[in-house]
Amino acid sequence: MNVFLVDGTYELFRHFFAVPSVRDVDGYEVGAVRGSLTSIVSMLENDVTHLGVATDHVVESFRNTLWPGYKTDDGIDPYLLGQFVLLEEALEAMGVTVWPMSEFEADDGLASAAAKASLDPRVEQVFVCTPDKDLAQCVVDRRVVQFDRRAGTLRDAEGVEAKFGVRPASIPDYLALVGDAADGFPGLPGWGAKSTANVIGHYGHLEMIPEDPQKWGVTVRGSIKLAATLTAKREQAFLFRDLATLRTTASVFDSVDELYWTGPRAEFFKLCTRLDAGGLFRRVMAVAGKR
Repeated sequence: MNVFLVDGTYELFRHFFAVPSVRDVDGYEVGAVRGSLTSIVSMLENDVTHLGVATDHVVESFRNTLWPGYKTDDGIDPYLLGQFVLLEEALEAMGVTVWPMSEFEADDGLASAAAKASLDPRVEQVFVCTPDKDLAQCVVDRRVVQFDRRAGTLRDAEGVEAKFGVRPASIPDYLALVGDAADGFPGLPGWGAKSTANVIGHYGHLEMIPEDPQKWGVTVRGSIKLAATLTAKREQAFLFRDLATLRTTASVFDSVDELYWTGPRAEFFKLCTRLDAGGLFRRVMAVAGKR
């Protein structure tokens, strides 16, 4: 079997900015939820059998206590933020396994699910469905891969190294230096993608980088200044790496059998009526009829 793990928050954001505004029978904005459900049903129509979706039940997580600048829900359009919980309810009504994250983030949920699914010898491949560079750290050879469904691109371990210049296990170290604007931490001054890829690609992890740039085994432009910055801000770099490191201890499932989609719940019809999504209902029921 193959296991597909979907970043529900990414799907919600993507469809909020990609599809027209749609209001439900009570006048609430639901376009992003409808778009996300349509995206999920297309996976089921393409013979995906084992599926789980991780969501950010709330935007804030334990990382906000570690770094004051870490991302919050400030600036998120209220019409988008208002669909977070509805997406979870809608997916559950569709019969899809959902992991709403509160202490952790959706990315941690995906990392936890990927790690657990990969331990099952029945699983041939795990597809982590998101383009988020954080999730590249979950890739393991060709067994756990990152799949950007919108772009149609798939990255195994070699693909991650070709894209970022570092191996999957070094992605947190890479992000510690270059930063991650989406998550709200800046990285270290002067450390760009190219210099970071050269150094981290060679040493693998922050603590392996010599303080003396003359001892570096790679040639990097501005190495003296970069080394001085790393020495001065070493503790901050370790903090940023901690922020970028996905946790694999989130509660997800006991067995991959729980991810097998058997069809929608009884309340799915009522949900589709609320969303004025008769076409979606018919598509889901058609797939369920073939299972």
